[in-house]
Formats: sequence, C-alpha cells, structure tokens
Amino acid sequence: MESPSRTTAQEFIFSAFPYSWVKSIVCFVPLLFIYAFIVAGNLVILTMVQLNTHLHTPVYVFISALSFLEIWYTTATIPKMLSSLLSERRSISFNGCLLQMYFFHSTGISEVCLLTAMAFDRYLAICSPLHYPTIMTPKLCTQLTLSCCVCGFITPLPEIVWISTLPFCGSNHLEHIFCDFLPVLHLACTDTRAIVMIQVVDVIHAVEIITAVMLIFMSYIGIVAVILCIRSSGGHRKAFSTCVSHLIVFLLFFGSVALMYLRFSATYSLFWDTAIALAFAVLSPFFNPIIYSLRNKEIKEAIKKHIGQAKIFFSIRPGTSSKIF
Repeated sequence: MESPSRTTAQEFIFSAFPYSWVKSIVCFVPLLFIYAFIVAGNLVILTMVQLNTHLHTPVYVFISALSFLEIWYTTATIPKMLSSLLSERRSISFNGCLLQMYFFHSTGISEVCLLTAMAFDRYLAICSPLHYPTIMTPKLCTQLTLSCCVCGFITPLPEIVWISTLPFCGSNHLEHIFCDFLPVLHLACTDTRAIVMIQVVDVIHAVEIITAVMLIFMSYIGIVAVILCIRSSGGHRKAFSTCVSHLIVFLLFFGSVALMYLRFSATYSLFWDTAIALAFAVLSPFFNPIIYSLRNKEIKEAIKKHIGQAKIFFSIRPGTSSKIF
C-alpha cells in the first residue's frame, strides 16, 4: 500500500483570487477586455503582414511570429484566470496544471529567443545595411524563427517531466493566479531533493534570462556606436526609431520576468507576487500590439488602407444591389 507521504494531489486550488463576488467581477471585466484586445490586436498585426506584400520583410516576419506566440502565451493562463474568477471552486487538475506550466513557459521562452533574434536583426540592419539583404535572407529569417520555437518548446520539458514525478502530500492550495514552477514546487513534499531542484530551476531561469539580456545588450551597444557616428540629427532619429519598439517591448517583458525569476532566495508578499505575475503575463502582452501598431508607420498605413477599402465596399453594395434588382 502506498504511504500517505507519497500520494500525489489530483488537483490544485488557486488561493490568490479574491473571495468576494464583487471584487471578482471588478477583476473579471478589465481582464476580459485586456484578453480580447490582445487576441484581436495580434490578429490584426498577423493579418496586415499577410495581406501586404511590402511587409514581407524579416522585421515583420519576426513581429508576426511574436504576435502569434503572444496569442498562445496569454491563452495558456488568462482563460483559466477568467473562469476561476467566476467560479466558487478555483481549481485545476494536476495534469491541467502541468500543461499550463508547459505551454506558458514554452511560448514565453520562444518569445525570449525571438526578441533576441530581433535584436540581432536590428543590429545587422543598422550596422551592416549594405550586407543586410544578403545576410538576413527569407530562409535565414525562417530558420531563426523556427529555431526560437524549437528551443522554447524543448527547454521546459525536463522540468515539467521532473515535477510530474514529485509527490504532493500536503496542502493543495496554490498561492498564485496560475500554475508556475516555484509555487507548485513549494507544495511538493519537502525533502533534500526538492530543495536542491528548486535551486536548480532558479539557476536555469537565471541563465536563460541573463544570456538573452546579454546578447540583446551587446547588439544595442553596437547599434548605439553606429548611431553616434551618424552626423545628421535626422539620421540619428531614423536609425534609432527602427529600434524603439523592440527596446520598449524588451524592457517591459524582461523587467517583470527578471523580478519574478531572478530573485533566488528572496521572497515577496502574495500581493507583489501576483502583481509581478500580472505584469509579464497580462500587461506586457497588452502593450505589445499597441507598440507594434500605433507606433509603426507601415502597420498603421496598412490598417488605414484596408479600413478604407472596407468602407468603399460596404458603401457601394446598396447601390449595386439596387441596379441589379
């Protein structure tokens, strides 16, 4: 017979959500709006890039890939958050928790790799403009994008497989708003192996984040060095404007991710844990479509063009139909 200390929880209960029905509705409405905006905004970017051939360039291929990943990155957690806010029992099955962790981290790591590839692309475009078309070919762009996704979807697998073998014999109340490595690991039966593996997971996350940050940082050092050599102020503005959107997304995403995963032994209150988690799981994806559409001249012009075409189409339909009949 299996000892009680080696049993595995069948489900986890999220305990970070408000218990008051009024507070739950107050949280549900803006979260639903944000999720709908993220999905719609990223679908618009994907559609604009696909419909306009002049946007079939490496930078927009990377942006559309990022938009695709953002949809699934948020879908891994936000729908479950929304259902938990409206449910009396805020639970998730053990297997559901493992799947949520896997897809959340695999899409998140893919985004980290993609942002690094985008920094490399901007470095080539600004530092080697004459060689850029021959280096950053459509084939290389596709290979980089696929490599980012492969890296993202393979990296968290060992951690997920290992967590699936752990015993959970104590409380099944998860002090978080979605399944994440450290909150789940803290519910495992405490033994030397679990404590050591928590430290290993911390180191793995630190290496991933610091490596990406260093690569992006080195790319921007090269970019800034080239920009400073440009004599005209107009040249400065034009060169730097191509990097601003990527830099803002990088700071938003990596800033909140670093606060969560580079803390090691430091602990935060439940409020700050939840606030930081919302920053990189909800707010950062919310701003990305705004940054890449409202700040991007080509995307804005493409949207205006298709809105204009739609208005013309719907305005001439009644007249056309009246002539036919």
